[in-house]
Amino acid sequence: MSPVEAARTKRVYLFGAGATDGRAGMKELLGGKGANLAEMANLGLPVPPGFTITTEVCTSYYENGRKLPDGLKAEVDAAIAAVGKAVDANFGSANNPLLVSVRSGARASMPGMMDTILNLGLNAETVEGIARKTGNERFALDSYRRFIQMYSDVVLGLDHGAFEDLLENHKNLNGFSLDTDLTADDWREVIGGFKDHVARELGRPFPEDTNEQLWGAIDAVFGSWQNQRANTYRRLHAIPDNWGTAVNVQAMVFGNMGDTSATGVAFTRNPSTGASELYGEFLVNAQGEDVVAGIRTPQPLTEAARKAQLSEAPSLQALMPEAFAEFDAICKRLEAHYRDMQDIEFTIQEGKLWMLQTRSGKRTIHAALKIAADLVSEGLISSEEAVLRVDADQLDKLLHPAIDPDAEKEILATGLPASPGAATGEIVFSADEAEA
Repeated sequence: MSPVEAARTKRVYLFGAGATDGRAGMKELLGGKGANLAEMANLGLPVPPGFTITTEVCTSYYENGRKLPDGLKAEVDAAIAAVGKAVDANFGSANNPLLVSVRSGARASMPGMMDTILNLGLNAETVEGIARKTGNERFALDSYRRFIQMYSDVVLGLDHGAFEDLLENHKNLNGFSLDTDLTADDWREVIGGFKDHVARELGRPFPEDTNEQLWGAIDAVFGSWQNQRANTYRRLHAIPDNWGTAVNVQAMVFGNMGDTSATGVAFTRNPSTGASELYGEFLVNAQGEDVVAGIRTPQPLTEAARKAQLSEAPSLQALMPEAFAEFDAICKRLEAHYRDMQDIEFTIQEGKLWMLQTRSGKRTIHAALKIAADLVSEGLISSEEAVLRVDADQLDKLLHPAIDPDAEKEILATGLPASPGAATGEIVFSADEAEA
């Protein structure tokens, strides 16, 4: 096979695992997430190693009746071995297990529309291996219960809420208010309840084989390209159905290893106003889904934001100053590199910063106008490019009714805005309920 033919048939691209095969300009093939992970690795930023299965595999998957192509397994096996070597762990090993995340990544950003699985590779044996390796049994069991719940929802098709009910019942019976209150023994009991629920609902036990877990997750993420949320989002944003999604498999890093670990999200500029300030939130001793789940109140990233919010919770800047300083410098570097405001996900594991994602951030029309003008002033883009950065379809949002900022008002609650202006209506808690 010639080098050209080999490149054409290549379906798995490594990043940060001793070699990085991709780059930012390969979004059509690697999806936005995969291309940007490769680009960050090429820049020498702290990115957990992993690999991307291309969007072409997604196209083949649907053309062949939701069947993955022959030969893909050998490529994935080689890639996961390379990732394990990079982090000195082995996938499926009882004593030194590699755990991975499995995430989607279309070429156009579709935040929250497709599926993700974290902590994959845990079973009754590997969870004990993680506990021994880290010396932190509670962390290992907390990660295991998260995996069972997420995998059961995304791959096995069980109701996520049933697991939340089991957890809430345990907390209520034991007088706990937060997940972080639970001990290792509590998590063992919760895990037992989760597994019993899976067995009752499916008539078979939760999968223990790590390879079965991996391929179930890969299949589910490709399958999520055609879920109702994703289909609706593509229709609203004119994204072609035939683009497909890539799948990113990445070594896990853990924000739930204790008080020196955290996870968060950030914009390099304020996405509501366009102000040149780091904007975002984080949680200590948590994983990514905790930040957006609404179970715990996230903390501000900067001291300036903490003071503006009148928050008593410490900022990341005050709590972990070294990690924050590194993160702030990386944010500035990424914004200059991409010449645009970035939306970033990160994890701090026992004081060590890891970058999990960067992409051009979504913003209000007010922010878009200010950011475009500021980037011109800063010499990052031309005036002509600034005009093209503003979506003409968004300009009508400048005319939406808004509450007079000087008017007297009684504040019932506060939160992040999801609308360009004032609105009235009925509160619902899911997109499906809103459409019903």
